[in-house]
Amino acid sequence: MNPENADILKEGLWRNNTALVQLLGLCPLLAVSGTVVNALGLGIATTLVMAGSNVTVSLIRNLVRPELRIPSFVLVIASFVTAVELLMQAFLYDLYLVLGIFIPLIVTNCVIIARAESFASKNNVGRSLLDGLAMGLGFTAVLLLLGAIREILGHGTLFSQAELMFGDGAQWLTITLLDDYRGFLLAILPPGAFLGLGLLIALKNVIDRRQAQRATQAVAIPAQPDAAG
Repeated sequence: MNPENADILKEGLWRNNTALVQLLGLCPLLAVSGTVVNALGLGIATTLVMAGSNVTVSLIRNLVRPELRIPSFVLVIASFVTAVELLMQAFLYDLYLVLGIFIPLIVTNCVIIARAESFASKNNVGRSLLDGLAMGLGFTAVLLLLGAIREILGHGTLFSQAELMFGDGAQWLTITLLDDYRGFLLAILPPGAFLGLGLLIALKNVIDRRQAQRATQAVAIPAQPDAAG
């Protein structure tokens, strides 16, 4: 892979992750991550909007006057959110009802307009698409991980209500990890979401710190003494 493209992927998935580093779009992330299925639904919707808006902004970047740039970008994002919302109403109506207001609220997600302004408006279509996908997948990965933690602690299951996304034949995807589990209420409530996200951020910081220490140790190799003549 092209080093520049690999750097874009690393930036979106890890180094500049939307949820763990930029801390943007936390409202839907914390509100919807009660189960893996809900998290996956919102993550896919956000990724589609981000990728589509990045591509469109890159295509029109030389046609929009500077003073109309932000309103134009918001209009593009709103158009993609409307398209995704209509698709969910048509094909995933039950999941759409569960996610509720958080689908149209994707329009207000700061990271989407931020990537459109800071990246897509300055790069070609290919790089803009890759950036949108990387940022969206990074956001989705955190959603899924947080949703899995909260669902396991709160309900003792994984992929509960999988039929909302995959159809009536997908009930078998639901995994019951703990029988007769009464649940951990804190994990389901918003404070549990804040605690879970805080732990994920702390874990990322620990990993980054250890990687930096290893890199420093690898570079700082002590000089060998000259051999005696």
